[in-house]
Amino acid sequence: MSETTGGAVVEIEYCVPCGYLDRALELQRAVLSTLGDRLDRAALVTGDRGVLQVRVDSAEPRSADSGSGRRPRAGGEVVWDLADDEYDVDEVVRRVRGAL
Repeated sequence: MSETTGGAVVEIEYCVPCGYLDRALELQRAVLSTLGDRLDRAALVTGDRGVLQVRVDSAEPRSADSGSGRRPRAGGEVVWDLADDEYDVDEVVRRVRGAL
């Protein structure tokens, strides 16, 4: 098993009842194939109520009193949301890249 690299974490939350698994997998595959070397992981997160959303937790340096190394920011920036944006895989990848 490999160690994490201190890179970002991408979460793709998708609506299970809506059948968005295929779209979530397509987004995950595109993000990993394009930006995988800069990520710790791209995780699928189950949801409901029509959600299809991509969040990025970028790695940032720890403060001096919390040790050394890198850690993901708490929360995560929503970089794309189906409720607000058209479904465009290339645009999602561009937005994830911009958040790294």
